[in-house]
Amino acid sequence: MLTIGCHLSSSKGYFAMGKEAVKIDANTFQFFTRNPRGTKAKAIDPDDVERYLQYAGEHGIGRILAHAPYTLNACSADEGLRILARDTMKDDLERLEYTPGNCYNFHPGSHVGQGAEAGIRYIADMLNQILTPEQHTTVLLETMAGKGSEVGREFEELREILDRVEWNSRMGVCLDTCHVWDAGYDISNDLDGVLNRFDRIIGLERLKAIHLNDSLNSLGAHKDRHARIGEGRIGFEALKRVVAHPALKDLPFYLETPNDIDGYAREIAMMREAV
Repeated sequence: MLTIGCHLSSSKGYFAMGKEAVKIDANTFQFFTRNPRGTKAKAIDPDDVERYLQYAGEHGIGRILAHAPYTLNACSADEGLRILARDTMKDDLERLEYTPGNCYNFHPGSHVGQGAEAGIRYIADMLNQILTPEQHTTVLLETMAGKGSEVGREFEELREILDRVEWNSRMGVCLDTCHVWDAGYDISNDLDGVLNRFDRIIGLERLKAIHLNDSLNSLGAHKDRHARIGEGRIGFEALKRVVAHPALKDLPFYLETPNDIDGYAREIAMMREAV
């Protein structure tokens, strides 16, 4: 069965997100752990979490994906910003122990002129400070479009980070279809080739989630502008092949397209019908 959902607002808590997911025929969802453009977080309500866990079990909601705020930059040239990223992510991982067994996704960051090697070192150093063998959350590096000085535009950069993390058994990758397309990986005309390259460099066993998005940009544009499914340069037929691919079909898919909740419901129905 296709596991697919979208990005939901966490402002009303886990139980409300679960109910909204079921309403649009989603069986997973993604949410921000806190203000996506800041660091303020709403207090965890244990009663709300308990209601959600019971509801999720009753309605078949699978592994969900927490997303770190966009403001975090683990490889900033500014030490204060690196410390902020470390402390915020450490707090997020502690909070996610209320809902164990799920995933936490973050953008590796931008090296802002220091070079990718320095950026990779800073990111790995941060992960080595916050990951523990006891945690029940898998932390995911997201593939990036390569805008500016982003780290993670190439599979090799993600592999270098993973190799430097002591507890990398607690690590994985989230592949964003818009981002990899914008980074120059042709998932429309050579999906098998892209996945084979991912497998050689990182290993498909590390792939834990897919952000399913079309792109407003041409292949290799390095711009990162998401489009609704079938309304971008990747196209519906190519994204249908992604969802149905034997190596990917059992993974959870998360829509991050520019939609309201009704738009997400239409895209979920469209992808379910397609596969």
